[in-house]
Amino acid sequence: MKIESIITKGVSDAVMSLYALDFPADKIQPQQTKKEFEGNLTIMAFPFLKASRKAPEVTAAEIGEWLVENVPAVEKYNVVKGFLNLSVNPTFWLTTLHSIAADPDFGIVKPDEDSDLVMVEYSSPNTNKPLHLGHVRNNLLGYSLSLILEANGHKVVKTNIVNDRGIHICKSMLAWKKWGEGATPESTGKKGDHLIGDFYVLFDRNFKKEVEQLMAQGLTEDEAKAKSPLMLEAREMLRKWEAGDKEVRDLWKMMNEWVYAGFDETYRRLGVAFDKIYYESDTYLQGKDLVLKGLDEGKMYRKEDGSVWADLTAEGLDHKLLLRADGTSVYMTQDIGTAKLRYQDFPIDKMIYVVGNEQNYHFQVLSLLLDRLGFKWGKDLTHFSYGMVELPEGKMKSREGTVVDADDLIDKMIADAAETGAERFADMPEEERAEVARIVGMGALKYFLLKVDPRKNMLFNPKESIDFNGNTGPFLQYTYARIQSVIRRAGDDFDPLYMPAAIPNEAESDLIQKVADFPEVVKEAGRAYSPSLIANYCFELAKEYNRFYHDYSILREEDQAVRQLRLLLSYVVARTLKTGVALLGMEMPARM
Repeated sequence: MKIESIITKGVSDAVMSLYALDFPADKIQPQQTKKEFEGNLTIMAFPFLKASRKAPEVTAAEIGEWLVENVPAVEKYNVVKGFLNLSVNPTFWLTTLHSIAADPDFGIVKPDEDSDLVMVEYSSPNTNKPLHLGHVRNNLLGYSLSLILEANGHKVVKTNIVNDRGIHICKSMLAWKKWGEGATPESTGKKGDHLIGDFYVLFDRNFKKEVEQLMAQGLTEDEAKAKSPLMLEAREMLRKWEAGDKEVRDLWKMMNEWVYAGFDETYRRLGVAFDKIYYESDTYLQGKDLVLKGLDEGKMYRKEDGSVWADLTAEGLDHKLLLRADGTSVYMTQDIGTAKLRYQDFPIDKMIYVVGNEQNYHFQVLSLLLDRLGFKWGKDLTHFSYGMVELPEGKMKSREGTVVDADDLIDKMIADAAETGAERFADMPEEERAEVARIVGMGALKYFLLKVDPRKNMLFNPKESIDFNGNTGPFLQYTYARIQSVIRRAGDDFDPLYMPAAIPNEAESDLIQKVADFPEVVKEAGRAYSPSLIANYCFELAKEYNRFYHDYSILREEDQAVRQLRLLLSYVVARTLKTGVALLGMEMPARM
């Protein structure tokens, strides 16, 4: 049993015995004792004063005395102004260490047949440009969240909706048709997603020129954008696509295949994956049919220009466009159709959309519309809204070609890791050195993006992320590699199944307690949808272990029982770190 559970039950029994107060154990919340005070866990005496009719200090002392006499896990106590600080018996921590070491899945709850099915959607790229830094944070958050939910005993389906149709796709297609001169990934030596992204930028540059020329003729900016020949051609191409025009469809298929191959390579390098991929080109018609059905039932309305809208003023919102005047769909229409298909494909208990906070309104509307259209799960969808990533130079703009490309970022992180760790990796064979640089570079990227509360905007600085001494991925990886080195040097003298008899000292007990907190951290990360909780727990654990490593001998310890205890403690710390960072999608190198 966890020490917190033992303490809460003990306190509940104590106040019943001392004051005839029936105080539920689940209402008692022990906290970690502050570092400046002696003890492991702290209980506030104030909720029991009405029943005890005594001063806070006296009440706390009476409860502490009762616990020492009746709960073997409690060794001693001290009272500070009504706060009861409890010191746990070191033999309890030794038993806890043995229990942790014997459980290879410590902290992880595996799904079973009765587990809820959670679907997590992330990535959601457009096929008119490569993935960029914003996509990287999205993919890493979505994949990590999926792993954390699985570690909490849920069945998880990881999904991606690829936005492979629409006016933005036609812009790239039109630019390639006008100025591409038959360029292919093979002929240019470029990844397909990069090649198509170049044409998206090219379209925007020429479009801006046309708008400037039209404005010089006296048109307003809005009028110029509407009458731009390029934009009119792009919209005509979209209408032909929706009409099934063979030439447009063949061009679309060819260019999308180039992009998919590029995406797959980037996903592989990021270490993320999906169980099911949906395509907007397959789902938008489903959404269109549902909207038209809602129109027939009076749940939507049509304007004079033929466009279809939903009136959401009764829900405190505005009017939402669902079908344009020319009959083409918008993103909302696609999401309605995708939601329907997903619930047909899977018995989903919970649907989570991992999408940036600039889409908060979109998902508020989507929930209302799905509910209005009769889908009982509409109101239960969850928008995992996360903050944007910015650079020291400011925001990114894909139309202007100023984004931080995901592939370039990955290359830079690995190169920086190789350079920063050149001395550390010097004695490794070249192949191993390259692999460790990859693991460290990607670990630095993932940890830096995931250690921040996902709901906050963040500033990404690659240089800060690769530091072997700060709150970084490489620091965790170095701690793990350090422990592996200790275990290797111990050789046959260490057996993780051997249970040492030495009683832990205070520092060892504190470290065992820190490891023992891991399952609750995983549980809370699942409840809060927050990989940052696991990232920061791993940092605190690594920091505490390094203090211990600095202050106490391990391999040079002459007392064999103490040596075995410290080796076992090091072993469970390393294993817990590896399990924890794996939930962030990170790998651990065997040595650094």
